[in-house]
Amino acid sequence: MKNLAGLMKQAQQMQSKMAEMQEALADLEIEGAAGAGMVKVVMSGKYNLRSIKIDPSLINADDVEVLEDLILAAVNDASSKVEVTTQEKMQDVTGGLNLPAGMKLPF
Repeated sequence: MKNLAGLMKQAQQMQSKMAEMQEALADLEIEGAAGAGMVKVVMSGKYNLRSIKIDPSLINADDVEVLEDLILAAVNDASSKVEVTTQEKMQDVTGGLNLPAGMKLPF
């Protein structure tokens, strides 16, 4: 029974650390870019867009599709970086355990 109690305590500690990590991710700002940095977006670790910067030379009413594509590419770049950062922070919290996506603690 001591082992079970110890496991439950460890699970609770891990859950607490994960909650702290989630709060830290919400405050994190990650930049994504496209078009050699002509379009930049800043996204939180919770995938919320915080800002978009567009080089004025890209603003052309006759070629809106290019600007739209660059915005999408910058957002996707930021999303990829958020995913990598989240995975790195998750490994710090779980001590390298590869928990399945969406798995919640305690077990």
